[in-house]
Amino acid sequence: MTIKQLQYIVTTAETGNITAAAGKLFISQPSLTSAIHEIESEYNITLFHRSKKGIELTPEGDEFLGYARAVLEQTNLMKERYSGKVQGKKHFAVSSQHYSFAVEAFVSLLKSYGGRQYEFHMRETQTYEIIEDVAKLRSEIGILYLNSFNETVIRKTLRDHNLSFTPLFTAKPHVFLGKDSPLAKKEKISIEDLAPYPRLTYEQGGHNSFYFSEEILSTLDCDQEIVVCDRATLFNMLVGLNGYTICSGVISEELNGPHIIAKPLDVDDYMEIGYILPRAIHPSRLTQSYIKLLER
Repeated sequence: MTIKQLQYIVTTAETGNITAAAGKLFISQPSLTSAIHEIESEYNITLFHRSKKGIELTPEGDEFLGYARAVLEQTNLMKERYSGKVQGKKHFAVSSQHYSFAVEAFVSLLKSYGGRQYEFHMRETQTYEIIEDVAKLRSEIGILYLNSFNETVIRKTLRDHNLSFTPLFTAKPHVFLGKDSPLAKKEKISIEDLAPYPRLTYEQGGHNSFYFSEEILSTLDCDQEIVVCDRATLFNMLVGLNGYTICSGVISEELNGPHIIAKPLDVDDYMEIGYILPRAIHPSRLTQSYIKLLER
């Protein structure tokens, strides 16, 4: 295996077409195909499914691609360190539950380190997807929470994927509401106060287990339940339907607008919010910088 072969595989995966990838790499199509076969033979794996429509990564190929990208990133860092020259486009990806502070840190990182060429990904996604993204190196870092209810299951899932969890802070549960909600004037909100209003939660896809819910107290009965996929939709419905969602209480008016407020929820619970990383890979310079921004 060579660094050049890894670059060939990454480019092929990104283009989804052998001919297009060969043109982008300035090599012949047979040479590219041969390089891919050499890697597949060396490690006894199949990286791509091939059809008349093109190619797509196999599950093995998807995992291999993450490691290939990590190796290429570390190689570029070495070149930059010892040659003083920037090595092409910067790549960085975060997978996170829906936290405004994670987006703020991402924006700050981009402003500081993006440069003239970059490809940064901010994935606000489902809890299990966050774990898989980091395990398969689609993202360098993931952000999620633990509490007394989900901790055993989440920590086991992290161990199974060879990931570590590092706490950032512990938050008391809050309720996000529209500023004109009938509950907005209360200093503290009880579970009983919430009963007449629709509860908004984030879709968790195929792993729609209570343990992977982004909201705490997900097992409580609720007569009116609305499930959404993105933060903008959730906030619009908080305002338009006098709905609520249970969260950390950390909110950014700059990112989320002036119409959403957070009120303490009167329950004995907590959210330990932190980040997950692969145990076997040293964090990149961008990942370390992002962690410092999260902590700040």
